Amino acid sequence: MNLKIKRYNSTFEKEISQILQTEIKDESIRFVTITGCDISSDLSYCKVYFTILDDSKSKDMEESLNNASSFIRGELSKRVEIRHTPELKFIYDTSIRYGEHMEKRIQEVKEMDKQKSNDNK
Repeated sequence: MNLKIKRYNSTFEKEISQILQTEIKDESIRFVTITGCDISSDLSYCKVYFTILDDSKSKDMEESLNNASSFIRGELSKRVEIRHTPELKFIYDTSIRYGEHMEKRIQEVKEMDKQKSNDNK
């Protein structure tokens, strides 16, 4: 990934977060956390990864964000100097939940090892 795309990813992440907090009228969307952006190499598409506290609402939130993507894209075009603002696709980020799951598994293994070493003494 080249430097220009990395800069755009960072800028888009920051600006989309700001737009969601200040410009969107839907109160539920304001509590979304943007975790990353991935702009295609030809700058035509941007995957916007997000997370929310309540996993059960992730599908509804993804749909709401994708419905609002044209408005968000319009606001983004006013804030970021780019010839053509990429099409936005919002995707629920499962990596945080996966990381929490793996951390729990690691703790379980550590506890099992600790128990085995105590049993061997």
